[in-house]
Amino acid sequence: MVDITDSINVQAISEGVSSARLARDLAYLAALGARDDGGVARLALDTSDIQARRWLTEQASTLGATASVDAIGNVFLDLPGREPALAPVVTGSHLDSQPTGGRYDGALGVVAGLEALRAIRDTGVTLRRSLSLVSWTNEEGARFAPGTSGSAVFCGVRGIDETRAIRDTDGLTLGSALDECLATLEADGIARRPLGTPMHAFIELHIEQGPILEAAGAPVGVVEGIQGVSWFEVTVTGSANHAGTTPRAMRRDALEGACALATSLREIARDEADCVRFTIGKFAVSPGSVNTIPDQVTFTIDLRHPKAATLESLATSFQRLAEQSWAGCEAMLTPLSRIAPVEFPASLTALLSDTAEDLGLKAPRLMSGAFHDAIHLAGHCPTAMVFVPCRGGLSHHPNENVELNDAVSGTRLLAASLARLCA
Repeated sequence: MVDITDSINVQAISEGVSSARLARDLAYLAALGARDDGGVARLALDTSDIQARRWLTEQASTLGATASVDAIGNVFLDLPGREPALAPVVTGSHLDSQPTGGRYDGALGVVAGLEALRAIRDTGVTLRRSLSLVSWTNEEGARFAPGTSGSAVFCGVRGIDETRAIRDTDGLTLGSALDECLATLEADGIARRPLGTPMHAFIELHIEQGPILEAAGAPVGVVEGIQGVSWFEVTVTGSANHAGTTPRAMRRDALEGACALATSLREIARDEADCVRFTIGKFAVSPGSVNTIPDQVTFTIDLRHPKAATLESLATSFQRLAEQSWAGCEAMLTPLSRIAPVEFPASLTALLSDTAEDLGLKAPRLMSGAFHDAIHLAGHCPTAMVFVPCRGGLSHHPNENVELNDAVSGTRLLAASLARLCA
């Protein structure tokens, strides 16, 4: 549970949000790692990412905040409250992008958090709890997989040593890149802070990365949780033979079997409510010769749903299908990873909805279909999310776009909600 107060003038705080500052900060970050096609390639712990972190720490002085960094590179700005011994309210997201990413994914959450802190400061109100902004390390996982490294290590979900050992495609470890980043920030005078510090609550603003809010004509959305995901690899094994001499009845064509199995898996995952997300993202055929019958096919499954029971039931059904014979071939289903669904606490989602109503903002409820750092923070403290629509639901793409008015609306909701939590 989180304590919430109605003593805050949410309208005054929301009106303190500056669209000009928001646009300026987004444009500045978009130039760090800018691509010729208008997109952004700011990979975790590369030169552009380190520059973005330095820019963020530089904002502390004008904000009246203190900048610090922890052992996994998460950067914090702390705005002190009247009772600094109390656990702070925290907001933020990430600054790294995909190799062919856009300018809003992650960055909008950090910039909106920064602007929320400014708006609260500009009202002159002194909040009871301290308010912090965080930029988490390596959310995307584009350079160092898996992603959400900073939030996972901070929350104790993953160990720092195993995370530091992750290598990119050039063989460089995350630890080596991290050490360079930490040395740069240390030279700037940025203090070190411990991992896993207490938080009263965490609210992350992010672009939706989907089409629901735009279709609803809503400037913001209140996220009720993050759907769970299970990853599998399927291997279908047949027998290679000559394409021109082997009759169909005598073949054990792994591709034929894999296609039949993939179709059956997709059909069993179909639901009337269209809540199940089933994706085959990789499909590899061996030996890959134009005149040879394939003897092995491997493909991946990304399965998502808001309910853990549904994911478990579908995994069982998938296994039963894999145990059958497909075009005379054998199949094997191997689980790769699983992240349980997260449901955000009703007290926080109600706070966001009530604040949106107070501000006159249409804010439908929805689930997040994508991973976010909030999925780990939900096990550390009460957590919620605010979504802002993106044009066409497009994300992880240079053409990713968010209307400035929607970004301002999301930031207004964020600022007012944070103030209520801190008062």
